[in-house]
Amino acid sequence: MKVSTLRALSPADGRYADKVNDLRDIFSEYGLIRYRVLVEVRWLQFLADEASVHELEPLSTVMKDVVNHIVDDFSLDDAERIKDIEATTNHDVKAVEYFICERLGDGPETRPLKNFLHFGCTSEDINNLAYALMLRSARQDVLLPQMRQVRAKLQAMAREFATTPMLARTHGQTASPTTLGKEFANVVARLYRAQQQFKNLEIRGKFNGAVGNFNAHVFTYPDTDWRDVSARFVASLGLDHNPYTTQIEPHDWTAEYAHALVRYNTIVVDLCRDIWGYVSLGYFTQKVAKNEVGSSTMPHKVNPIDFENAEGNLGMANAMLSHFAEKLPISRWQRDLTDSTVQRNFGVAIGYLVIALRSTLKGLGKLQVNNAAIQADISAAWEVLAEAVQSVMRRYGIPEPYEKLKTLTRGQVVGRELLHEFVRSLEIPEAEKQRLIELTPDAYIGLAADMAREI
Repeated sequence: MKVSTLRALSPADGRYADKVNDLRDIFSEYGLIRYRVLVEVRWLQFLADEASVHELEPLSTVMKDVVNHIVDDFSLDDAERIKDIEATTNHDVKAVEYFICERLGDGPETRPLKNFLHFGCTSEDINNLAYALMLRSARQDVLLPQMRQVRAKLQAMAREFATTPMLARTHGQTASPTTLGKEFANVVARLYRAQQQFKNLEIRGKFNGAVGNFNAHVFTYPDTDWRDVSARFVASLGLDHNPYTTQIEPHDWTAEYAHALVRYNTIVVDLCRDIWGYVSLGYFTQKVAKNEVGSSTMPHKVNPIDFENAEGNLGMANAMLSHFAEKLPISRWQRDLTDSTVQRNFGVAIGYLVIALRSTLKGLGKLQVNNAAIQADISAAWEVLAEAVQSVMRRYGIPEPYEKLKTLTRGQVVGRELLHEFVRSLEIPEAEKQRLIELTPDAYIGLAADMAREI
């Protein structure tokens, strides 16, 4: 039967399928099988180089090529073969072991190798490292590059609009002015910190047998320092070693990974909602495509759909990531299998995140600043200069400056004339009066422009 994205259960494999292609070889069933094969093969190679394992000779050049070929040229057909074997074994990791045995073939050099396949391992030794490698690849190859793209776009916008005065709003009310660029700079700073925290997270792995004590290893080779061997093997895969576990790696680092993404995503949600609001205010217009339709009934509409799409998909990602963080570190006694089915959804959660970041970038690329609307808004808000006036009054010892400005401005329509009349009545140096009279709302931006340029 022909498979169509129209019949997909998940939007990530349906409507948005083309947006998550970079994740398919990482998080699909094929990806999981491929990483399991990699771990099994690398462990076999590692044991062959371990001097204390006397029964296993170092691999010849020919056998190194044979073994590496299993990993380097792993194909979809290979994954299908493993699934065929699993149909008989009813065990996914054992099917990988049998597949590698097949690929090694028969010969004097392969016979001892087959005996040491999966030596000392429980399935979780293979699985925890496979998932760790998957999440590491997603971080390095997909997520961090996309995060950098978003930040670079916002950084460029911060600098481009560093000096564009904009009326700020706190509690939805007019507030001391800022600049459009400074508002983007604030988001850049937040995203950079969240991105660095995510980037620097340890991705951990365990490789210590059935219940984490090296029972079989020590009994078989009592003179080998298995803790050292385990640490070196995990490190050889580019992962951080976790020495204390039960049968399973406890997933604490996975929770940290998920929580770090939730924090990052929440900042992007905040950005999307703010831009949505500014589009509503008319601060931004959006580039339009000739044949796009904004509403099925209202022809004039150009909706901020990219930011709405991003917000919705970030919510889906965060719901799943939060569940990962809350569920995965909990396991009954030495292990239960409730983690297994949850981990298979890593790609779905990260897929929603990737879709959201693509939508955010698309939306940012369509924004056009409406300087006239921004200027009209700020030019009419003379009440925001009350802060400047009362601060100068404080400097020169005028009693009750806040209260006097509160009486003058709160709930009132404040214009240039009313404010200037009040300033002229103040007993402050004439030079200060003149500075206040010359001050306009769009000039009252503090260090916003400098801070935006410097981000």
